[in-house]
Amino acid sequence: MKIERIRLGLLVFLAVIAFNISTYWTLAQDAAQSKEPIAVLLAKANAGDAESQLLVAYAYESGQGVPQDYAQAAVWYRKAAEQGILEAQARLGSLYFIGKGVPKDYSLAADWLGKAAEKGDAKSQWNLGYLYEHGKGVAEDYSKAATWYQNAAEQGDVAGQLCLAFLYSNGRGVPQDWARAAVWFRRAAEQGDSDAQFNLAGLYDQGLGVTKDYAQEAAWLRKAAEQNHAEAQYLLGLSYMTGRGVTRDFAEAYFWLDLAASSKTHRPDEVAKDRDDAASHLSSARLLQTQERARKWFEEHSTK
Repeated sequence: MKIERIRLGLLVFLAVIAFNISTYWTLAQDAAQSKEPIAVLLAKANAGDAESQLLVAYAYESGQGVPQDYAQAAVWYRKAAEQGILEAQARLGSLYFIGKGVPKDYSLAADWLGKAAEKGDAKSQWNLGYLYEHGKGVAEDYSKAATWYQNAAEQGDVAGQLCLAFLYSNGRGVPQDWARAAVWFRRAAEQGDSDAQFNLAGLYDQGLGVTKDYAQEAAWLRKAAEQNHAEAQYLLGLSYMTGRGVTRDFAEAYFWLDLAASSKTHRPDEVAKDRDDAASHLSSARLLQTQERARKWFEEHSTK
């Protein structure tokens, strides 16, 4: 099994934006619980109250109480950010990163995210590390990327843990160290990240940073596969085909290979061939039963 970085940048960036939104959703709920209507918040915000400016910004971003307006959200985030409000600095930096409400500007994204990162905000630390790793708005610097990922990772940030693990895997910004990579993949995997689970399985497969253990490989593949990770589904199917780390079971092999075939993998022809091979070992009745099981599973999980 090859250790792969499958669309990591897109995957983790979207995850971070979702985490940021959930943070401000909590702030909006707090505002609702205080019984303060948007008009009152706007009056306080116009009077210079920083927390109200932050809540007004979120209201415009989310469309709660006012028409959704990212440009107005950016205006109010800036006002709160200029008063030193960490959450506003982090969110304004994210808006500059994705170009919502403001022109996309990685340099300004780095400036505002940097302010929040320096104050200890884990999501901003991850975002800043990402900018340094990819040379967006700042000079490419793997060492600084590793530092910011480490800061985020130590606070339990999954994206930071995953990115730091990849840097240790590839020896970028840090000496290559498979044992450390395994530590950080495991921490992210234990928080439920399917990419981390998939890559941790790969370490057990190759004995990199951990003792080679096919049972552990299969266990972590299953965790990722159950989250609809197509590559994990494929490799778990192969494990059942060969009895590697699990009891050989052609029906179970077909089940996971069929799910992988229904998802997007990097090797559709191989998946289809191996699925057909598994099918050849099943009776017609058992094959139909397994196909129905896979169909129901896919319907229940494909939109999650």
